[in-house]
Amino acid sequence: MPYAAVLTGYGSPETLVWSEVALPAPGPGQIRMLVHAAGVGPTDLKIRRGDLREVFPLPNPAVLGFEAAGTVDALGPGVTGVSLGDEVAAQLPTLGGYGEYALASAWTVKPATVSWADAAALPASAEAAVGVLRQLGVTSGETLLVLGGGGSVGVIATQLAISQGLTVFSATGPSDEQFAKDLGAIPVRYGSALLAQMRAHVGKVDAVFDAGGKGGLRDAVELAGGPARVITLADEHAADFGVALSAPTPDRAPEAVEQTMPLLASRQLRLRAQRLLPMRDAAQAHALLEVGTAHEKLILTA
Repeated sequence: MPYAAVLTGYGSPETLVWSEVALPAPGPGQIRMLVHAAGVGPTDLKIRRGDLREVFPLPNPAVLGFEAAGTVDALGPGVTGVSLGDEVAAQLPTLGGYGEYALASAWTVKPATVSWADAAALPASAEAAVGVLRQLGVTSGETLLVLGGGGSVGVIATQLAISQGLTVFSATGPSDEQFAKDLGAIPVRYGSALLAQMRAHVGKVDAVFDAGGKGGLRDAVELAGGPARVITLADEHAADFGVALSAPTPDRAPEAVEQTMPLLASRQLRLRAQRLLPMRDAAQAHALLEVGTAHEKLILTA
């Protein structure tokens, strides 16, 4: 019997227990992958705590994980264009990444030059970055402020926006300032001085992408001249400022991983630094992310 980190109930990280589960069978249009690596993200923590129980009904067994990379192990009816043994990465809208096996309905071939950890770190962050930039309608010559520019989504969004000809300001913590510069962004600090720092550079911005959800929306709305072109991924107070909260709907950016994987393979795209932990230590990964002691993207490995 395979194993997975099963969510045994809403609550603390200890509710994630390494347990035996049934081997999942791929349905029509699905593949089953033998998972080599899976990404851990902030939304996983919210699901575990029960904050999103109305949005993300849990599968049975309740195995979290929106992104994974692995080897194709079985094909469901009607699947074409992929073979057993192929190396792939997948976004998993219905979860399931924290296990030895996972089912996927969409996938992207993993190039040999991309590590398993990088392949697992890409799908959810790339989808959010591509999707929200599209929703913001950014174009060459515009100015974009990215809140949370040092995070997994912010790093990708910054590079994609710069490649499209935008000037990007990246709001980060002090440890990420140099990285933001290396990516071609202008770093500014989160916090009470954000607005003053931005005013020292520009009078206004064309759009704001809040990839962190840790505050700053009031300043963002003022800098953008209103909430119309301000979008957040996670700030629970978005409605208070008239700001749109973007969710990972199937039509937000279904081609995002296909678009960004070649950039990753050719080193035209950089990812946030990673910390690897064994898959069975999913509870530890959640604890590290929750208390803020993890400054890297956390990846669970088989």
